[in-house]
Amino acid sequence: MTLRLSVLDQSPVTQGSTGGDALRHSIDLARHAEQLGYTRYWVAEHHGTPMLACASPEVLIAAIGAATSRIRIGSGGIMLPHYSPLKVAETFSMLSGLYGDRIDLAIGRAPGSDPLTAFALQRDRRTAGPDDFPDQLAELLAYVNDTMPITHRFARLARLPGGSIRPDVWLLGSSPQSAVWAAEIGLPYAFADFINPAGVDIAAHYRQNYVPSREHPEPRVVAAIWALCAETDEEANRLAASSRMAFTLFLQGRLIPVPPVETALTFVAEHAEDVEALGRRRRWLVGSPATVKPGIEALAAEYGADEVMIVTITYDHAARKRSYELLAEAFHARA
Repeated sequence: MTLRLSVLDQSPVTQGSTGGDALRHSIDLARHAEQLGYTRYWVAEHHGTPMLACASPEVLIAAIGAATSRIRIGSGGIMLPHYSPLKVAETFSMLSGLYGDRIDLAIGRAPGSDPLTAFALQRDRRTAGPDDFPDQLAELLAYVNDTMPITHRFARLARLPGGSIRPDVWLLGSSPQSAVWAAEIGLPYAFADFINPAGVDIAAHYRQNYVPSREHPEPRVVAAIWALCAETDEEANRLAASSRMAFTLFLQGRLIPVPPVETALTFVAEHAEDVEALGRRRRWLVGSPATVKPGIEALAAEYGADEVMIVTITYDHAARKRSYELLAEAFHARA
């Protein structure tokens, strides 16, 4: 079976550039990914950070939809605890109305931010928001799948603006609990290996306990991984210094835009122990196509995944495009 490649884009903001530049780069990369034959292009939701620009995936998805015609597009993900399920259902129904059956709605439970930012996103700040994610998800699915009981007080609201075309709903996760929910509800599951590299057993538990749904009779796992490819191992590791510096500082609570390579190389040399600690917490596949491809194949096999979503962050936009291009060529993903 041919391994499918997809993109998970975090819209990185580089030092000296703006959030607008990062978002325009995301649109450009989506066009490039479509031309290269990638299966889907998801954009992530993050708040309150100078490093990642996409605070509203639905806005960026709309722009990417207008710039592409074939590739599946969607969220990776929408952080549902911040929002009304009805609002999310209506928004993605509109996207489906505009762009047909190529819209994915991947849902996450994580805040995509620090606790203070999550609190600032609340409409009612008199108390902390309730931890009612399963109820939120059930309501969202009732709208999207048009399964709201006719006796429910919100039944008439299930007539969504996009009509009969509905987004495909996924659940995101990086922990065992998300796998439990995805299996119980019968949703496809995207596991963030780039956050938690210990997900193989979690994915296996999901498969073993999967309850078939009308929309998804079989379990499905996509592994989201961090990879950076260049012509040589040496060049790829040089380019990866920017992300290593940014994420080392991120884990220390210091938020910065993605730094230039030369600045990052100096940091990596001076803080080798901290960077090594990052490597123990996060899985990085970095190198030439000959190095990275076997690593991706092995990881996909461990997860039993027929598709991987690749996260890549570089200082230079052209280097990020080239990384996805080299991987597409290596896997014969070109359309």
